[in-house]
Amino acid sequence: MKITDLNPVGQIGAHSQLVEIGSFRLLIDAGLNPEKVGLEACPAFSKVEPGSLDFIILSHCHLDHLGTLPLIAKDQRQAKILLSTPSMSLAVRMLTNSHNVMRHQKEELNLPEYPLYTRQQIQALKKQFLPMFYEQARCFKRGDDEIEITFFRAGHVAGAAGFLIRHKDERVFFTGDVLFTPQKTLPGARFPVNKIDTLVMETTRGTQSRPQDQERMDEVSRLLKATKDVLDGGGSVLIPTFALGRMQEILAIVHEAQQKGSLPVSAIFCSGLGLDLVNYFDEISRTTGLIHFRRKILKDLHVQELAGSLKPGRDVPQRGLYILSSGMLVEHTPAYQVAASMLSNPKNGIFFVGYCAPETPGGRLLRTAREEVFEFESLKYKTPARAQFERFDLSGHADREELLDYALAVDPSTIILTHGSNEARQWFMQALKDALPKTAVIDPTPLEPYTV
Repeated sequence: MKITDLNPVGQIGAHSQLVEIGSFRLLIDAGLNPEKVGLEACPAFSKVEPGSLDFIILSHCHLDHLGTLPLIAKDQRQAKILLSTPSMSLAVRMLTNSHNVMRHQKEELNLPEYPLYTRQQIQALKKQFLPMFYEQARCFKRGDDEIEITFFRAGHVAGAAGFLIRHKDERVFFTGDVLFTPQKTLPGARFPVNKIDTLVMETTRGTQSRPQDQERMDEVSRLLKATKDVLDGGGSVLIPTFALGRMQEILAIVHEAQQKGSLPVSAIFCSGLGLDLVNYFDEISRTTGLIHFRRKILKDLHVQELAGSLKPGRDVPQRGLYILSSGMLVEHTPAYQVAASMLSNPKNGIFFVGYCAPETPGGRLLRTAREEVFEFESLKYKTPARAQFERFDLSGHADREELLDYALAVDPSTIILTHGSNEARQWFMQALKDALPKTAVIDPTPLEPYTV
């Protein structure tokens, strides 16, 4: 097998890998780097000749894995796009939202190449979709050659999959983004545990070790207590969330807490794509049972849609709980606007529940000291950071120790590291060499092919 990382800068971002195994050519994911714009945010698709792919495999529908799928698919119309049944429902909606964002950015950032694809190209993807059901192997032939592909539930987010590729006697497993711990809305990953020849493994949390006595539910309890304290003290709480998965998860957590009486009833505001995706989650829950979320939660919580104009430095007009996208406080999003209204008031709280890339506004705020001046650049507004702000460890990614245990369980001959910072990969490189001294561990250089 030959594998090439097409993310030009490695690390986390425009996730995409070209895999050549036997006579088959596959592309794993087609992501978009959230920290870059324009063509710099894309994988190096120039390395993939038009009409050369047999399959494009989509691990899940976060944009760092999905965001350039129409761009590559238009030159690979013969390639089937393999994806889970929940992802079939979500992919087009996520890409349509991305297209709308690019249209706004075109003039604002002077990017003539935006949008990178048309609405028609998004809709055309449906003709290439081939649904894959968890733990049901499918065989594909090319002349006398044959390949078998099996999807496995990966936790992380609705529709997420790891996948096993079998070719002759070779077994290659891609974890994708994985969470082994169950969430309120989603069961944890269920991966194969028999011998693997090559393991391609995410490394997102390689720089973070969860304290031995800390469980995910401990962080949920801590978040709920912090939220209750702020609301009881007369302030408002902003929880920035990723639209896909995290917003619905937080709504489910809040719903359960209010039903148990452990969180005061308050006004709850949501907005944007995450609120729209509630309908998709409800349908997936009803028709497949693969997730646990019903639209009735919004009715029970009396969720209101965020409305009206907000001004930086003028606190939100109604005290309550604001569950808004984006999770990293990206500029021009509802969470960014509300944060600019709330940050100067010491009664308020801004509580992050997921990963924030260091150079995003969320990442910068988390490095800011209380009372230090923070700048909302696109709003041309500065304020001392007086609100409470903190990160709660509700990551959608497996702890590094869990991934290390999985690698030990499948005892691969080769491990290829992916989807992680340089520091995260370095931790895994050393830990895996210590735990599996006979295993070859590769941290691939971007755009360089590796044969295993």
